Amino acid sequence: MKKIMLAAIVLVLAGSLALGQSYRGQGRLKGKVTDESGKPIEGVKIKLYSLKGVSGFELTTNAAGEWTANYIRGGGWNIDFEKIGYEPRHIATNIPEATNNPPIETKLKAMAGLLITDELKAALKAGNQLFEEKKYPDAVKAYEDILAKNPDAYVLYKNVGNCYFELQQYDQAEAAYQKVLEKEPANPDILLLIGNCYANRGENDKAMEWYNKIEFEKITDPMVLFNIGASYTKQSKFEEALKYYKRSVEIQKDFLDGLYQLGLTYLALGRNSDAIPPFEEYLKSDPDSPRSAQVKNFLEFLKKK
Repeated sequence: MKKIMLAAIVLVLAGSLALGQSYRGQGRLKGKVTDESGKPIEGVKIKLYSLKGVSGFELTTNAAGEWTANYIRGGGWNIDFEKIGYEPRHIATNIPEATNNPPIETKLKAMAGLLITDELKAALKAGNQLFEEKKYPDAVKAYEDILAKNPDAYVLYKNVGNCYFELQQYDQAEAAYQKVLEKEPANPDILLLIGNCYANRGENDKAMEWYNKIEFEKITDPMVLFNIGASYTKQSKFEEALKYYKRSVEIQKDFLDGLYQLGLTYLALGRNSDAIPPFEEYLKSDPDSPRSAQVKNFLEFLKKK
């Protein structure tokens, strides 16, 4: 039985489950997007993705910066906010389906020194569309054309790097990310992405050097913490991964991905009793999905010991 359980843990840690379920439910979520001064931002594209439903949808903010998502299921959601002229924002949240959820207040930071013209809006939209269509070389050209005319939009080098990363051209991806790092030396997302370039090239020691440059105490985004933990998990460095998963759920107690991986990591380390609390906490927010069925099986095994 122990061998079977260990094999299951290794399989789960090695990949993710593809679960075809709808995001539809009886829940409701709303929010408001403003700039750093509190002024509402109209036309922000919001991408909502249900972790339980493995699907999602998009909507945009109105003139008051407000948005509403109706008839959605409970559980963990990833939400991305994008607007031309503003730095993108990513959050992870848990939505109780049967309660009145408080509105999500989101602030977007304007790209420093960037003058937004109709021409620039159109160019950025075209570049983003090419990226979404996986036309990565064309997207690179679109972003680089913008940067040639608007050097203050250096944050777009991240987009360029992401294109090269998808093309598995990691040297060029790193070079693009470095352009952002020149302006923002402590940017945790960029440090993480450069580390990922080395990890994907198989240079794990070098990847660890970059991950370790990220000041642990200053990371407040659970998704950044989770992604660093996942990088360690892929290399079977579970003790290192544990630190980041624990921090991710300390910051966001209902962060389902963090709770799930925290439990699995404890199991991989043979700390079975420590795996019980995060798994139990996981089930409070996700009691009926296929992944929760797996969590219940783990708990049943652990409590029989």
